[in-house]
Amino acid sequence: MTMHPFFEIEKTTSGKARAGKISTDHGEIQTPIFMPVGTVASVKTVHQHELKEDIKAQIILGNTYHLYLRPGMEIMQEAGGLHQFMNWDKPILTDSGGYQVFSLSSSRKMTEEGVKFKSHIDGSYHFISPEKSMEIQRQIGADIFMAFDECTPYPCEYNQAKLSMELTHRWLKRCIDWTNENHEIYGHKQHLFPIVQGSTYSDLRKISAEVIAEAGADGNAIGGLSVGEPEEEMYRITNEVTDILPKEKPRYLMGVGTPWNIIESIGLGIDMMDCVMPTRNARNAMLFTWQGVMNMKNKKWEKDFSPLDEFGTSYVDRDYSKAYVRHLFVAKEYLAKQIASIHNLAFYLDLVKVAREHIIAGDFYEWKQQIIPQLKQRL
Repeated sequence: MTMHPFFEIEKTTSGKARAGKISTDHGEIQTPIFMPVGTVASVKTVHQHELKEDIKAQIILGNTYHLYLRPGMEIMQEAGGLHQFMNWDKPILTDSGGYQVFSLSSSRKMTEEGVKFKSHIDGSYHFISPEKSMEIQRQIGADIFMAFDECTPYPCEYNQAKLSMELTHRWLKRCIDWTNENHEIYGHKQHLFPIVQGSTYSDLRKISAEVIAEAGADGNAIGGLSVGEPEEEMYRITNEVTDILPKEKPRYLMGVGTPWNIIESIGLGIDMMDCVMPTRNARNAMLFTWQGVMNMKNKKWEKDFSPLDEFGTSYVDRDYSKAYVRHLFVAKEYLAKQIASIHNLAFYLDLVKVAREHIIAGDFYEWKQQIIPQLKQRL
């Protein structure tokens, strides 16, 4: 039997942008790719069949912290893992739970061993160590799962960032050891990605990227960005880190971002991205389009009976007018959030698909210069 590599690069450019393919037991993922966030086994307001057929999502995210607390791992295992539980037969990535745990700054206690925290649901206390995070992610059964790390805030003092990065590296070794000793439980391969940390300090990011590269994992992630730092800082760090991370492995920039963030990141050598922005902003009436950003509550759409987005790829863009969607938002109808979420996700997936086409055609950077000002316009 021929073994296919986890990641194949299909086309490179004169810069860092590349088109590739990730192969998992639940299907192939064409890169660069955007991954919709399904925090609690659900991409908010969107059905799984819409994700697959209309939005054309190739991979989605689950959240370790939230799924561990609810529905819990007993139910998850009885269901046969997250794929079976939510009826999703394509790839899934889970985060480690670290970001959520560390965001609970007022109700957590961190030690070398791990983190004790209080549930936001019922106030009960729990403890997650690197080993526990790996165990939970085994039980969830994601195709790609993340090492347990500490995400620093922005701004962050140098010494704090250094200590946090070193702790992340020590925890990574424990994650790898546990993973090597405890095999998959649902019959499909899981791929561990470690995470580069170091805040906005170039020397720390270089050290962390080298440590992560040496770990020899199937892919690598960049964490601790898109947490409030200026966009130019995010791009600078991303560029420095992708210079070091192995070219033959996929690179995942966590929690990014706006459409223009995504295009810029692809240009810096990023293959995978995720963000709650398309769905969160959709629920607040903000739509992203090829012409720019629309606030659907604006009065200017009140009598605009043209399609929601004439260049959109989703059925909602054809089936509903701007005036109708504005009416739904003003009337506080739940359908407004659903239509807007489907539109934004379909747009994000279309955006990375077109970016991939321009990489293959060889004119990605020229296209990037032309499209980004357009994407940023307020309509």
